[in-house]
Amino acid sequence: MILALVACCFAGNHVAARLAFENGTGLLLAVLCRSGVALLILISIVTVQRHSIRLPKRIGRWQLLLGLMITIQSLCLYSAVARVPVALALLTANTFPIMLALLTWALGGRRPTLKSSALMLFILFGLVLALDLPGILGGDVEVTATWWLGIAFALTAALALSVAFWVTDHKLAALNGSVRSMFTMVVVFIAMIIAGFGEVLPGGMAFPQATQGWIGLGVLVVLYGGAFSVLFITVPRLDMARNASVMNMEPIATLLFGWVILGQMISPIQMVGGLVVISGIVILTLRKSA
Repeated sequence: MILALVACCFAGNHVAARLAFENGTGLLLAVLCRSGVALLILISIVTVQRHSIRLPKRIGRWQLLLGLMITIQSLCLYSAVARVPVALALLTANTFPIMLALLTWALGGRRPTLKSSALMLFILFGLVLALDLPGILGGDVEVTATWWLGIAFALTAALALSVAFWVTDHKLAALNGSVRSMFTMVVVFIAMIIAGFGEVLPGGMAFPQATQGWIGLGVLVVLYGGAFSVLFITVPRLDMARNASVMNMEPIATLLFGWVILGQMISPIQMVGGLVVISGIVILTLRKSA
């Protein structure tokens, strides 16, 4: 139940982000506020638990890489959310387990088994349906260049997250989780400040232009910060190896919230595709846990 609540909060965070972006909120500002709250929470956790924050030199560059990957993932996912229906952005980004398995294999790790490969193809088939590629390629459904750009951003977010997980598992596993996450948020926060002052993204630090924009920004910060803190405080008692798959209900919650709050609807075939993607990811996750 705790993980289900956390998944719903993360889903609501993305829907609130779309509401904020539709009312003039800058992308960099949203990530800056979100990472700032997460950083404060992590600093509090590390302080209360009295963890050492000394970072060995040999892993410093890997910690920096992890922070940069999470920065890219955050920016790309929010960029996707701003351009395509939120549920589709989340479904596309949630294909990162496939990229992680292939990346691990490419870097000398275990080759995916035949069953895992079949599951990956099953997930990709679901993604094809979720994006309604048959209808798009057949000319029955028209999409804009902005839509394609949004999907590209979501796939880039998935790739960045897979690299982040590989670095965490293979280079930073010995570092305490709270400390590792704190340094990661430090990198994200500083990167957003530099990007904002450098005007890397025009309008990236723009404030909301309407009340709904301020509400969206406030809600995304509260939901993300709340979910983040609950997850980190309770994770030692959640048996994540068995229960982590519950987090995959996030795209389903996003679909519901997107419909109720934003009025976003997807077709029945896209819903079927979304269920296929989520089912495949859950099965793949459970197989790895086993």
